[in-house]
Amino acid sequence: MDWLAAVDGYCERMDASYWAEPVNAVTNAAFVIAAIIMWRRSGQVALARAMCGVLALIGVGSFLFHTHANRLTAMMDVTPILAFILLYVFAASRDMLGLKGWQAGLATLAFLPYAAAGAYLFGQVPGLGGSAAYAPVPVLILFYAWAMRAHLATSRGLAAGAAVLVLSLTFRTLDGPVCTALPLGTHFLWHILNALMLGWMIEVYRRHRLAAAGAHR
Repeated sequence: MDWLAAVDGYCERMDASYWAEPVNAVTNAAFVIAAIIMWRRSGQVALARAMCGVLALIGVGSFLFHTHANRLTAMMDVTPILAFILLYVFAASRDMLGLKGWQAGLATLAFLPYAAAGAYLFGQVPGLGGSAAYAPVPVLILFYAWAMRAHLATSRGLAAGAAVLVLSLTFRTLDGPVCTALPLGTHFLWHILNALMLGWMIEVYRRHRLAAAGAHR
């Protein structure tokens, strides 16, 4: 496999040059901004701080992909996203659902076959395209929201995050179909909404941890 082979997967890109996707590239700053804001808010919540670090890496990886646009940078784009999901599943399983560390670890590992099966099933949906790989995530978030229904604020916060992710995925999916009418595409809205959603998900976790700590004082 040629890892440096050029990739052209988005409406805005018209050639293989570095700045062929200026809006898609620049809007990755939203991830870094969200990471900085949440870093300052996270205080001593260690896993929230870790999520902020990974969130910043999502912005960096995605920026590299939307400028260099090859298979190597594509891997640099998706790897931090997967790392964030796995970290959040572990944190939510342990600190929201109350699982032991090893149980939360198993739940985290279980995400991989779950995501593969979900991506296959959603891949059968006409028009969903590459967004099928992400579609299992809002479903999983809604499961956690349901599981946390006794903690209303956390449950609602998770559900709100899932809703924003669905909207974000909608814009990601529409990037190709609307390209003729809208040459800029809609992928940049995936970046902005995802940054908002991921920052919010960290906030939901942070609030839950602080509420739990207050309840045990």
